Amino acid sequence: MKYKATAFTVRVSPPKLRQVARVLRGRSARDGRDLLRFIPRKPARMIEKVLRSAIANAENNANVAEEHLLIDSVIIEEGVTMKRHIPAAKGSAHPIRKRTSHIRVILADRQV
Repeated sequence: MKYKATAFTVRVSPPKLRQVARVLRGRSARDGRDLLRFIPRKPARMIEKVLRSAIANAENNANVAEEHLLIDSVIIEEGVTMKRHIPAAKGSAHPIRKRTSHIRVILADRQV
């Protein structure tokens, strides 16, 4: 059985999130949660929130203990890009793209 949680329009760019997500795949849910707690980056806090939500979904909806869960995949997709401008020389403006991401964490039952 698979259990998932998602977060939409997270204000962190996808490449930064993917660097952290790469570490988690294939680990147990508890190890992944503990590992994210000690990574001193904003993307780690964002992914940890979604991972905790997926664990809670599995515990509440299917009565599965955290010890029996594996991180099947952590999918980072591009979200909406907010387009802004910053003033530049001679009355011109340079574009700024503020990127967002969608985070999806999928957990699976450990085969016992």
